[in-house]
Amino acid sequence: MSEAAVADTRRLNAKPQDLTDAYGPPSNFLEIDIFNPQTVGMGRARYTSYELRMRTNLPIFKLKESCVRRRYSDFEWLKNELERDSKIVVPPLPGKALKRQLPFRGDEGIFEESFIEERRQGLEQFINNVVSGGSRPTAELASRGITLCSSISYSSC
Repeated sequence: MSEAAVADTRRLNAKPQDLTDAYGPPSNFLEIDIFNPQTVGMGRARYTSYELRMRTNLPIFKLKESCVRRRYSDFEWLKNELERDSKIVVPPLPGKALKRQLPFRGDEGIFEESFIEERRQGLEQFINNVVSGGSRPTAELASRGITLCSSISYSSC
């Protein structure tokens, strides 16, 4: 075996990691959490909203922290906007659960705690998949995904 072939298989010398590197904040991060679902209203005007909290240190964002309340329909709006304006495959939203909205059910339908939690997890997965960017530059998709976290004002947390 030649010496050149041996040299190509050697490990790179890594910089030793200190405690600041190991436990300090990541160099670039974008975190979106969805939590605290609240159901409000009566009858046909009843709906569930979710708190979205965004934290980042990416320089493209003016606000480093944002907290807003959003409904499922706001996520549908975002998905439709992304599909209309971009050339990427947009991740799916959790289903509409049309059967759960039928009248004369023996349960709370779409307002059952287990369904709300399942939907919350699905929405969190959706928004984090959107901002992770897939094959597109993260900054472009992140800024569009964060539109959901800032521009449609129902209430601020």
